Amino acid sequence: MTKMTCYEDLMYRGLIKDMTNNEDFVEKLNEGNMTFYWGTDPTADSLHIGHYSSLLTAKRLMKYGHHPILLVGGATGLIGDPRPTAEREIIDKSVVENNIEGIKKQVLGLFDNNVEVVNNYDWIKDFTFIDFLRDVGKYINVNYMLNKDIISRRLETGITYAEFSYTLLQGYDFVHLYKEKNCIMQAAGSDQWGNITTGVELIGKMLGKEAYAFTMPLILDSNGNKFGKSEGNALWLDKNKTPAYDIYQYLINASDDKVEDYLKVFTFLDKDEIDEVMRKHNEKPEDRLAQKTLAYEFIKDLHGEEEANQAKIKSEALFGGSTEGLEATPITPESRNILDIMMAADLIPSKSEGRRLVEQGGVSIDDEKITDPKFEVTKDEFVLHKGKKKVVKLIIK
Repeated sequence: MTKMTCYEDLMYRGLIKDMTNNEDFVEKLNEGNMTFYWGTDPTADSLHIGHYSSLLTAKRLMKYGHHPILLVGGATGLIGDPRPTAEREIIDKSVVENNIEGIKKQVLGLFDNNVEVVNNYDWIKDFTFIDFLRDVGKYINVNYMLNKDIISRRLETGITYAEFSYTLLQGYDFVHLYKEKNCIMQAAGSDQWGNITTGVELIGKMLGKEAYAFTMPLILDSNGNKFGKSEGNALWLDKNKTPAYDIYQYLINASDDKVEDYLKVFTFLDKDEIDEVMRKHNEKPEDRLAQKTLAYEFIKDLHGEEEANQAKIKSEALFGGSTEGLEATPITPESRNILDIMMAADLIPSKSEGRRLVEQGGVSIDDEKITDPKFEVTKDEFVLHKGKKKVVKLIIK
């Protein structure tokens, strides 16, 4: 197995875009034992797979001996990070609090409780406006802030003072964690570089200390869109919002020109294992071995081996493979009618839509196509295919 240092591993996987120019940063990365943080604003009660590369990077750093802190922005989330074109919608405080609890539970589960989760509202709430201006604002020049990409790109269209101040709040988070947790490094997506360096600047001016930081490139699909967006909708890490199978199918469809990059970013396979997968994949690309490996490893890490196995079986069954081992879902329909069965299995939102689907030949039971909406199912256990993207095993109770 090819042995790599922490820095070599991150570089091999393409996970470092920008980094502070401290002379000893690479050495400290390789030594381990740094406390670091990465953050997210609680805009929803679950993270989505666009966040997942950051989560996995934190796990990688942890494997090399570093100590992770996740900051959930209970304070910054009330304002919103400046978007490229328009101001974010303000979120109600009660919604933010609910979102924080959802994200905290999710992240603790993903890290087997080996991560500390903090909320920046806990220290920002103690500031008065005057105190923040005196204790923090006086250290950062307005021209310095105007030169930040995250701010300058909004100057023509307009930016509110609230969003303009966001970088100071995030910068102070780094100061607070440096003082209270000995957190000397921050990692984030490349769009956060301006906010991160504000924190490094504040630590130098307020504490007279040196801090470290790096950003990860945004992960894009072959069309240049953010990874993990499906027709404008996020694929959530919460399997109650997005079933594991849906993420599996999304990854199975990854393009050949991107799949090796995704294997590096989204799996814990080492270089030798990835090289071997790609060698076999390139011999018979039609088998999509690389995509199948990516999907399986992704779901295994996110939801566990059992969920990964079920997603794999469902995917293979969808394309005519064996349904052996497919987990059955018990249902209690109002009748044996195909529409009632599909309603009970949450496969259709209404009978009228189910009727159209059946009449158009989009439903089959145990490989028998059903075209009559009045069809009565006589079996107690069967496999139902809905269109080209859904297959379930059902048991009528």
